[in-house]
Amino acid sequence: QASIHAGIPVSKPAHIINQVCGSGLRSVISGYQSIKLQENKIIVAGGQENMSRAPHAIFYREDKKLDENKLVDTMINDGLIDSFNNYHMGITAENVAEKYKISRDEQDLFALNSQEKTQKATNENRFKNELIKLKINTDDKNFLFEKDEHPRNNLNLEDLKKLNTVFKENGTVTAGNSSGINDGAAATILMSREEAELRGIEPLAKVVSWATCGVEPSLMGLGPIKAVNLALEKAEWKREDIDLFEINEAFAAQS
Repeated sequence: QASIHAGIPVSKPAHIINQVCGSGLRSVISGYQSIKLQENKIIVAGGQENMSRAPHAIFYREDKKLDENKLVDTMINDGLIDSFNNYHMGITAENVAEKYKISRDEQDLFALNSQEKTQKATNENRFKNELIKLKINTDDKNFLFEKDEHPRNNLNLEDLKKLNTVFKENGTVTAGNSSGINDGAAATILMSREEAELRGIEPLAKVVSWATCGVEPSLMGLGPIKAVNLALEKAEWKREDIDLFEINEAFAAQS
């Protein structure tokens, strides 16, 4: 649907990749590999999240005529539950914080710093050329979305300290130092340098290395640490060689 609505010819195939939070970057890697294998010359790759409209479902394939099955929130059940331990990914953040002795104060300070950097970048229009305004028309209202609604401007540490823990009694993970429920999408165009030069396009970036790895499900948040180090190793780079890290900040404890 996204491909056709974007005006891409119906003759061009499109497919969906699901690697939960890593789906968008996985699609970029898939596109990179396709170009390297000379299967395609140009790829549009990206990801989308629509958490606010995730449906509820009910198990209705039982032989029972009378059942007490309840509606299941697919946003939680399908994406945010560690199926091996049967608990929310927020508990895995608590596990990481406990294992590495990351205090509530440290997490709140990290979250505050992240929000302040976001506010500064927004005020300086750092992302102005990357954001696309979106008009939504309904029967009774018209909306114009032109900025990210999730960041909290003018947040302070006292506000964060007032929040209760969400996943564990006497825990450290709160709504303030966790990622939230959001909708959004992003995409990028990939092609070889030769193709870009042929079309007179100046590349914005180059894919140098990528990596993915597995970790214990109960410590889900440690995955990016090992993946980053592996990607650096493949590129024969050191962490000191990197000017800027962009991290998926699922939880302050993990980030």
